[in-house]
Amino acid sequence: MALSITQVDAFTDKPFAGNPAAVCLLPEEREASWMQAVALEMNLAETAFLVRRPDGFALRWFTPAVEVDLCGHATLASAHALWEEGHLRPGEQARFHTRSGLLTADQIGDWIELDFPAKPEQPALAPEGLEEALGAPPKYVGRNAFDYIVELDSEQTVRALTPNLALLAKLPVRGVIVTSRAANYDFVSRFFAPASGINEDPVTGSAHCCLGPFWRSRLNKTDFVAYQASPRGGAVRVRHVQPVLRGRRRRWLRHGTSGWLLRANRSADRVRRAERRLLRRRDQRRGREANPPRRRLPNHQRRRHVQRHHLGLRLQRHCRKQPQVLKRLHHGLCRDVCRFCRG
Repeated sequence: MALSITQVDAFTDKPFAGNPAAVCLLPEEREASWMQAVALEMNLAETAFLVRRPDGFALRWFTPAVEVDLCGHATLASAHALWEEGHLRPGEQARFHTRSGLLTADQIGDWIELDFPAKPEQPALAPEGLEEALGAPPKYVGRNAFDYIVELDSEQTVRALTPNLALLAKLPVRGVIVTSRAANYDFVSRFFAPASGINEDPVTGSAHCCLGPFWRSRLNKTDFVAYQASPRGGAVRVRHVQPVLRGRRRRWLRHGTSGWLLRANRSADRVRRAERRLLRRRDQRRGREANPPRRRLPNHQRRRHVQRHHLGLRLQRHCRKQPQVLKRLHHGLCRDVCRFCRG
């Protein structure tokens, strides 16, 4: 059976730029070795494989060398391809079940917004050979679940970096993120992953899930405009509020391309649940203001009111000739807090 593959350029608004990804929708699950062979044949940074499920799509990402746990630009490409080719209705949420959990994509006007997990780093000792491999002294070294992150002294150092890829490939991580402050952007970065079969990734969505928290703590801000300074290059907008990737797309070939801008973030499902809780509390508060609850008396006072209530009923039974006087007496005994006569 013939299968179609869509190629999408991510993080760009023009063709032949940004980060390319291939998207293949499979009729059924295939073995990992077959998918790895297809990814090697495509020879792109990532190839995404989708299989329809009752509650969304199973999604796996492969570089030419290995399967990876998280990939931003190939997920954006997958969501774009599903809407563009009619596999999802316009406005319908795309749900991806991955090795990193459930990821969702929503169309927000001309943007696509992805729910992605933040991946903050922790300070780490520089591994042996890192400084030699980069050819520049690190200002800071940290590590998260996937990569090392290295801060250098200047933007010029990051842009001019020519690392020893053979030494970088020996490090026990997916890749190395190199970053610094920038003149025309909030920060600049590059991403090297020779151990994963990618010498330098053009623009890396998952790396910005680490860069967002990293620069947030240093610049004391949550919205950034960043640039990944690879030869193809790409501008990236990062918003560290919730793990959200948001992008615009542009089709220019039959196979489809897409340009995206990135925002990184917290879970959209959690935000929606919190909004529903706030709405419920608001409605409950309004209901209480419109119908204030009756004051509940202490037990000893309630017993006294019950006794007065029954005294009033006995007086009504034995003295029917003066009903208005008895009614006033009854209400006076019970007062307006009596829950039995509603006086």
